[in-house]
Amino acid sequence: MTYLLATTLLWAFSFSLIGVYLAGQVDPWFSVLTRIALATLVFLPFLRLPQLTLAMTCKLMAIGAVQLGLMYAFYYHSFFYLTVPEVLLFTVMTPLYVTLLNDALDGHFNPGFFIAALLAIAGAVAIRFDGINQGFTLGFAIVQAANLCFASGQVLYKRLMAQNPSLAQHQIFACFYIGALVIALSCYALFADTTALPQTTTQWTVLVYLGLIASGLGYFAWNKGGTLVNVGTLAVMNNLLIPAGILVNVLIWNRDADIWRLTLGGGIIMAALVLNEKYFNKQS
Repeated sequence: MTYLLATTLLWAFSFSLIGVYLAGQVDPWFSVLTRIALATLVFLPFLRLPQLTLAMTCKLMAIGAVQLGLMYAFYYHSFFYLTVPEVLLFTVMTPLYVTLLNDALDGHFNPGFFIAALLAIAGAVAIRFDGINQGFTLGFAIVQAANLCFASGQVLYKRLMAQNPSLAQHQIFACFYIGALVIALSCYALFADTTALPQTTTQWTVLVYLGLIASGLGYFAWNKGGTLVNVGTLAVMNNLLIPAGILVNVLIWNRDADIWRLTLGGGIIMAALVLNEKYFNKQS
């Protein structure tokens, strides 16, 4: 679980950096393209194609295209239809999709993992729920598409590595980013506002950090961590980022937050994690 906890802390800072320095100032498609391109460069020197068959290469690229590329595409488009609190609220379904997708592929239902995912969702909703406006159906569907992409990538990568345990993951992960890069380039060509590029050194510095560290090291650590834990833990950890991100934002940038709801929601998510580790994973 060390990889997942470290990535949670890393991404908790990333949310605040995006919100403070990039959101509404830099074109989101340029941000996505820059992050994925830099992440690809991080792992290209480690790539060892002779280890991979053509089929394995295509599978890794497809997982990256879905988990990172398509997820970003749906996620950024959802802001055209939803307020930020609504988008944040609707992302809490990801743990449920992780457990259900894995159970569907296994051909059986694991009630313990399902309960852990539901508890994680309940904790996240306790933190994020700020009410819902009318006319959000399309936006809700788009966010769920993003959640499904992220969940699918995690589950498929975990299963793929379980089938190929001898592979050194850092030597093949560039294929994951190359697949995402294809999607990012396409979205940039179709949707980008080329007049809204970074204007300050701070914005460029944040983008470079997000690309090399948050995306480059982050997604590798998250997916590798997912291969080392059971599906219930992976599902719960998807929502542990919510209280972590809010806490970082409050402590560093002094943004307003409901501490009572943060504590309540974070406690529920931690309870889900403890229950899964002590009881539910024994059922798998």
